[in-house]
Amino acid sequence: MEFLNFDELEAYKKLLSLENAVALPSILSAERVKKYSIPMAEGLVYNYAAKEVNAQVLSVLQDLSDEASLVEKFKLLYEGEVMNTGENRKVLHHLTRGQLGAPVLHEGEDLFAFYTEQQKAIANFASDVHAGKITNEKGESFTTVIQIGIGGSDLGPRAMYLALEQWARAAGKQKMKAHFISNVDPDDAAAVMASVDMSRSLFILVSKSGTTQETLANELFVKDFLKKANLNPAKHMLAVTSKTSPLANNPDYLKSFYIDDFIGGRYSSTSAVGGAVLSLALGAETFAQFLAGAHEADKTAKEKNIEKNPALMDALIGIYERNVQGYPATAVLPYSQALSRFPAHLQQADMESNGKGVNRFAQPISYQTGPLLFGEPGTNGQHSFYQLLHQGTAICPLQFIGFKESQAGKDIEVQNSTSQ
Repeated sequence: MEFLNFDELEAYKKLLSLENAVALPSILSAERVKKYSIPMAEGLVYNYAAKEVNAQVLSVLQDLSDEASLVEKFKLLYEGEVMNTGENRKVLHHLTRGQLGAPVLHEGEDLFAFYTEQQKAIANFASDVHAGKITNEKGESFTTVIQIGIGGSDLGPRAMYLALEQWARAAGKQKMKAHFISNVDPDDAAAVMASVDMSRSLFILVSKSGTTQETLANELFVKDFLKKANLNPAKHMLAVTSKTSPLANNPDYLKSFYIDDFIGGRYSSTSAVGGAVLSLALGAETFAQFLAGAHEADKTAKEKNIEKNPALMDALIGIYERNVQGYPATAVLPYSQALSRFPAHLQQADMESNGKGVNRFAQPISYQTGPLLFGEPGTNGQHSFYQLLHQGTAICPLQFIGFKESQAGKDIEVQNSTSQ
């Protein structure tokens, strides 16, 4: 299969001729809002009616996807072809939540079975902790879990926990309180340690290599706190790492769970990196449900018709906005406080992936590979940077995330309307 730069494709050249093809204020209508909508997984809906596209632009975007063989290349990815050519690795984060195609083997091992095995090990461990079978030195149950990581080991799991915490509390699903330590600024860890009962806390050290400097520095900081409190760190610390790292099967840790080199940090939330902390905090059943929903979303990305593939549609519109319309930034605006850290997680997933100046063959790229992403929950953002978005001279595409039901199920009526 051929891998060409976008600017070598005929459809891309045609797309460049469609700059400012749509005068949105003149065509935005209730009918357009209804038509320009794609069902997503689990009842979510992607609506692109307020995007500067029309039938002509969408037709060329479909041609671009077809000419670039994007869906076919996605199939190569989920069936285990080497897609990370820089490090000669498969890219398999999707396999942590379900199998989309043929079995993926590496050195004779079925990797879906490996990821599933780790999830079961985490579920069993979490169940034993919640049942009081695994306790601290005094036989007391653990009430708090603290993740020590950085980058993808922090941003994704933290965003997921905050997204589900209030729902879990309202549904009676919360098992333990979770905290996160990522900054090597000692005040970060010190503030967390001061807010918890260390004797009843479990700490999860996350480092695939086992040598991540910032994470190991925070581990030493935490261990110092534990030792000064006359606690044995080996009875309070877990590791999420690779089987070849110095943290693997190490007696300094109560338990180790494993990931492999095919799970990139920014995509690792559905692996043991997110699984351990979420299963302990919210229960293994909750994490399993999260994985099932993520797998349903993955399946929609196999659809060749972009009007039935919300992820592909959004990506292609992003190419049009960045390279044809020339918009340098995109704002992600969740109108849910539970998604307060989602923009930061998405920022890493998108900008770290697309932050490249060369293609897979190390050849220079002459077009823009992605926008600057930023965001803040509404309605706080409305009293912050929306002024520039509404009345400034530059255009910035916006991605709003709304919700139908609040997690706590509580609201009040003000002037015949609710906050929701």
